[in-house]
Amino acid sequence: MKKKLLLVVAMVMLVFAVCGCGKKEDVNTSSDKIKIVTTIFPEYDWVREILGDKADNAELTLLLDSGVDLHSYQPTTDDIVKISDCDIFIYVGGESDGWVEDVLKTANNKDMVAINLLDVLGDNVKEEELVEGMEGEEEEEEEGPEYDEHVWLSLKNAVILCNEIEKAIEKVDADNASTYQANVKAYTDSLSQLDDQYKSAVDDASTKCILFGDRFPFRYMTEDYGLTYYAAFIGCSAETEASFETIRFLSNKVDELNLKSVMTIEGSDQKIAQSIVDNTTDKNQSILTINSMQSVTMKDVEDGAQYLSIMEDNLEVLKEALK
Repeated sequence: MKKKLLLVVAMVMLVFAVCGCGKKEDVNTSSDKIKIVTTIFPEYDWVREILGDKADNAELTLLLDSGVDLHSYQPTTDDIVKISDCDIFIYVGGESDGWVEDVLKTANNKDMVAINLLDVLGDNVKEEELVEGMEGEEEEEEEGPEYDEHVWLSLKNAVILCNEIEKAIEKVDADNASTYQANVKAYTDSLSQLDDQYKSAVDDASTKCILFGDRFPFRYMTEDYGLTYYAAFIGCSAETEASFETIRFLSNKVDELNLKSVMTIEGSDQKIAQSIVDNTTDKNQSILTINSMQSVTMKDVEDGAQYLSIMEDNLEVLKEALK
């Protein structure tokens, strides 16, 4: 993480040293459009929904558009320039975004509205949790608490965050405030309705526990609906190999709780999940994939990917897992 930060700092210094050599121009002279930069797909899609038919008023950028996840991302010089010149910058704000502070300090647009999702959520943010049977993380040195960055996987959080984003857009484009207010109201109503469907599904389920043979980024979802969980790794883990002890523990839990499935996130090779299944008594559990939206590409967006529809699909996966 420190190496990553040092690299970004060096890039920031280089970018603005080069920019400083040329003639300074007003950042808004090339376009009257609102410039909005987002780091991850959920932020990007929320902005699209809030803009609605005013989308032509904005120049919207998704930085993580190639499938790389938040924990591995390093901004390019082009990314840094886009952030520096934008009107609104939306980012998660956890450890993975440690590079942001230095970029914002040197931004060209001093009137930029920067939205840190973790700051917006305040006390709703959860610390990373190491549950029984989970592989521990090797730390280089003792640091402060690490917070779970996957806040977008709570529909309740999404409502709060969308309302905050709408306020920022309204601040920059007050002439269309009523449109943005109506759009965010309609969209957050849809999010809340889906939240109710999740609650009903969990209330009606015979099982209240899910088990992941993978990283576990769904802490906020389980907190929202009172589910318990077991997993091979914490949500931000870079580990891909689980120990035999972890496999055995999770296999025993599948047997003990009579679970019918083992879960993974998108992009998994399912090897750990399959090893867990192979070490159970029945060896016939299904492997289910649930989408954490950490590797959505611009092609996915062009093909119609939407936060709400992905969360609807996730509900169907969760229902299957809780049978």
